[in-house]
Amino acid sequence: MREIILYHMLGFFAGFVLDLVLGDPYWLPHPVRAIGNLIAKLEAVLLKKKDGADRTQDEERKAGRILVITVLTLTGGISFLMLWMAYTLHPVLGIVIESIMSYQILATKCLKQESMKVYARLKEQDLPGARKAVSMIVGRDTNALDETGVAKAAIETVAENLSDGVIAPMLYLAAFGPVLGLLYKAVNTMDSMVGYKNEKYLHFGQAAAKLDDGVNYIPARISAVLMIASAFLAGKDFDEKRALMIYRRDRYEHASPNSAQTEAALAGALGIRIAGDASYFGEIVKKPYIGDEVRAVEYEDIVRANKLLYLSAALCECICLLIMSGIYFFLL
Repeated sequence: MREIILYHMLGFFAGFVLDLVLGDPYWLPHPVRAIGNLIAKLEAVLLKKKDGADRTQDEERKAGRILVITVLTLTGGISFLMLWMAYTLHPVLGIVIESIMSYQILATKCLKQESMKVYARLKEQDLPGARKAVSMIVGRDTNALDETGVAKAAIETVAENLSDGVIAPMLYLAAFGPVLGLLYKAVNTMDSMVGYKNEKYLHFGQAAAKLDDGVNYIPARISAVLMIASAFLAGKDFDEKRALMIYRRDRYEHASPNSAQTEAALAGALGIRIAGDASYFGEIVKKPYIGDEVRAVEYEDIVRANKLLYLSAALCECICLLIMSGIYFFLL
């Protein structure tokens, strides 16, 4: 048992370092892209019209449950088999494979890089380029956004994806290894692809959306606490007391029970107001604001958000390693 914990700690730490160093090169095959391709193919089959007629709402909900079960079964089965075979052949090979899998589950550097592309375009006063860059990381319509709107969209994405792309997968990875980490990523990917409350996905994506809310409930709140702690460590540009105050007040100002948790903490730490109405697929969606407008949003806030992103990720990694080390020495 102690050997297993030691191997897991090594793979967990190596995966975190690899993510910070390498990010997500486009040329490198990635399991999340494979999961996305699987979801797209299953969706085409499961939503195919029967004898030319649309499926009923009950049939769509059933098809959505089949999608979830199929994707999770294949993801969990394949990842477990890969890891088991690697450790069976040799522990060193097992650690290497676990490190690579752990690395590909995390998205710290990728999130920073993509948001900093938006920052670079805004700094160059290239609004069309900034709109295009932010369109790659948000689901809303970006063609009509002004500079402030683009900056806000990037900041909100960093805040929300701190939990979805970094802290939540890290927690599942630390607790149960790459298999559960990849299962989490599968749930998250399904929600991002079919979890919309529009005509096409309202019923089909219901199972994926509810499951995503469930698996993110605790990690989202841990992420917010880590962000508030990071604001304390980050220096004079951040206000941890206001972050805590805004978090307590605005953490449920979102249709999702989880998304506003980190958005509220970040808005408070920076002293800005984010969220509000946004356009999706040509329709305006009414949303409450999050935070107080102590000052106007500026594109430098993207850099500040990324500072909190990295500090929160490092704090989480250290805490997870300390807990695993405690278990390891307890078993002496």
